[in-house]
Amino acid sequence: MSFDLDIGYATLAGRGGANEDFAGALAGDAGEDQRGAIAAIADGVSTGGMGREAAQTTVTSLVRDYFGTPATWDTTVALDRVIAAQNAWLVGINRRRAPALGLTTLTALVLRGQSYALAHVGDTRAYLLRGGALELLTADHVVAHPDFSHQLTRSVGADDRLVVDYRQGEVQAGDLFVLLTDGVHGSLPEREIAALARAAAGDGPPHDAPSGARAQSIAQGLVAAARQRGSSDDATALVLRVRGVAIATLHDATLRARELPVPPALKVGDAIDGLTVTALVSDSGVARLYQVRDGATRRLYALKTVHPRRAHDAEERATLAHEGWLARRMQGGRAADHLVRLRDGPPGGPSSAFYLLYDWHGGDTWQQLLDRGQRPAPAQAVALALQVARTLGQLHRQGVVHRDIKPSNLHQGDDGSMRVLDLGVALSGREPAATRALHAGTPSYVNPEQWDDPPQPVDARSDLFALGVTLYQLLTGALPYGEVVPYQRGRYWRDPLPPSRRNPAVPIWLDHVVLKAVARDAAQRFETAEELVLALERGASRPVTAPPPTPLVARDPAALWKIGLAVSLLLNALLVYWLLFLPR
Repeated sequence: MSFDLDIGYATLAGRGGANEDFAGALAGDAGEDQRGAIAAIADGVSTGGMGREAAQTTVTSLVRDYFGTPATWDTTVALDRVIAAQNAWLVGINRRRAPALGLTTLTALVLRGQSYALAHVGDTRAYLLRGGALELLTADHVVAHPDFSHQLTRSVGADDRLVVDYRQGEVQAGDLFVLLTDGVHGSLPEREIAALARAAAGDGPPHDAPSGARAQSIAQGLVAAARQRGSSDDATALVLRVRGVAIATLHDATLRARELPVPPALKVGDAIDGLTVTALVSDSGVARLYQVRDGATRRLYALKTVHPRRAHDAEERATLAHEGWLARRMQGGRAADHLVRLRDGPPGGPSSAFYLLYDWHGGDTWQQLLDRGQRPAPAQAVALALQVARTLGQLHRQGVVHRDIKPSNLHQGDDGSMRVLDLGVALSGREPAATRALHAGTPSYVNPEQWDDPPQPVDARSDLFALGVTLYQLLTGALPYGEVVPYQRGRYWRDPLPPSRRNPAVPIWLDHVVLKAVARDAAQRFETAEELVLALERGASRPVTAPPPTPLVARDPAALWKIGLAVSLLLNALLVYWLLFLPR
């Protein structure tokens, strides 16, 4: 569900003739509603000479580029990146065309989920009218002296390092956000702004007035009142009335995870929210996965929940909540075709307990196929690796690292589609601290840097190494560096054998791709999923170069000491033999 907003806008030019104020608002489309809605207002600095251009480009770029940021980014992070880029561009322009400077104030509001985020620079203002009470959400960045109160201490385009004020809070249905330039709030006291907003909003339900009528009347009333009070400056008002809020931000999902009970251990035949358990798929001791069937439609689903023994573990609840939030975020992107779709809840209504409900797909994981002795042909393995690499590339571009790529998390459906399973330990930049600190991943598929002391940060290259190990296993039935059992440190004392040595059907060009993907030295591996995709697509037409053999000292830092010790023992043995047995 996206925001239901009533937006109003009004502006009047000052006595100077040219209106240097600019405002804009935009709500996400069907594929972007997870980012919410954004509104921004700016007041160009007239003494700079290019204030109108600065205000217009700043608002336009912010409103447009905000929806180009990854959906997994926190709202303030997205705003900060876009505003910083616009400020850097303006500063560069101003240096080339000085003294004709383009400077502007900026107040931006993002409504996302059930919260708002506010970014502010300068002396434009944002107010919140809730329950009849008006609250000022911003602080003016002006000189603290009555005679110089019109002079800004901060503005977009003035300095390389722009300090932006941020504020976040909860959004409720009925909230009224009012964004004003100083041509309005400089002439109207807050009590009059509140009175005009309350009078224009009325007391009836929002649907009594035509769409946009109330917010528009508030905006027009504020601008007209400022002009009547003698305002000679450009006067602009942007009003947003929240008629309905969206759902499912990470914060909201975490709160829901805390409030709902964890289901008890379910047996085959047990029912929950109209869903009947048909099988226990897995039990890791941390989470349980069931196959369930909807009694009305007979459709199968996968139900995942926290293990009852971990029901009071807030971190496990937060981790599963993050998984659900991330799975829902990814459903709006290109990676959705190779991920399992998460349902909002049981078909019959809201859930009575905390769990995630995924679509069920018939078929097998590649680990199940390998366990049954079904190894894919090289061409089939390449096709599988291409699908996984493309999916990983789409995840990585959204700032998501899977962290547990392996055959048991790659599912070949009866419909012919390959799907990547289990985002439970994935990193998004907003995962719980306990999830981030976890040494996640299956040991045999973990890249060597994660065994360093201290371990290197996990990034997209960790997924590519795991995919390389998986491809090696699909081609050969073995692991490149051998089996690493849990709680055992990974060992990389030898280079892996080329896959063609274990499976003669593997072509030499594929040998090189796989060996490059699983190279011990990170600098020898593929840096991005797109690079791996290109190598697999080109194949023998433009083969990649296999990494050189790893020196013994790099594979075993203690090798020199071992060799020295062996030589020393040999010399001592010869000396003892000479002293005891040779004639003098």
